[in-house]
Amino acid sequence: MTIPRQPLIVVPTYNEAENVDDLLAGIRGVLPEAHVLFVDDASPDGTAERVRAQQERNPGLVHRIDREGKQGIGTAYLAGFAWALERDYDAVVEMDADLSHDARALPTLIGLLSDADVVIGSRYVPGGRTENWSRLRRAVSRFGSFYARRILGLPIRDLTGGFNAWHRRVLATLPLERVRSEGYSFQIELKLRAARAGFRLIETPIVFVDRRAGKSKMSWRIVAEAVVRVWWLRLSGA
Repeated sequence: MTIPRQPLIVVPTYNEAENVDDLLAGIRGVLPEAHVLFVDDASPDGTAERVRAQQERNPGLVHRIDREGKQGIGTAYLAGFAWALERDYDAVVEMDADLSHDARALPTLIGLLSDADVVIGSRYVPGGRTENWSRLRRAVSRFGSFYARRILGLPIRDLTGGFNAWHRRVLATLPLERVRSEGYSFQIELKLRAARAGFRLIETPIVFVDRRAGKSKMSWRIVAEAVVRVWWLRLSGA
């Protein structure tokens, strides 16, 4: 399995100071030379300062975008993608800051880009699962992917998941300036646009663990947006 020459891991943050060091230690443990870009929305808990300290310890490997105010995970990823496309990165990975995404899956996600354009870390294919979730959250997540899959006609089982690897050619081709979704619907829209553009998407199993520190950003507003946005994506032909 061949890992692309220069991967970038994009990590949006808002009040994730408690997790920065452990996240980077996990990444360094499996991909010592990978670059990590934090996109911080003016976290009041000192997240940017913690990232800045890691930049001093890991010059050239840890990067940071500081944004004014809380703008949302969708725009954070779009900022990270634009930053990556301005530089010489072959692969870009979306990764949560809350340690719910196991860094040990990174070599597989990135390596599979040798055979696909987009690799989806999937909770809902054989071998994938969630841990420490309530029955309600598990049901909402499963239904969300099922709902989007049926309406959009996509065979992907984990449309709402956010642990995904993208080959540079996909991000360079998609009209990212047209993406307006946030939260769950952001992940759905990106995958839909990639599939409609003719790119090959595959899923690989991951174990998703509920965050150990900090506060979840998931809200019923995000869920409601996804419910409505899925129909817009279908009817608009986005």
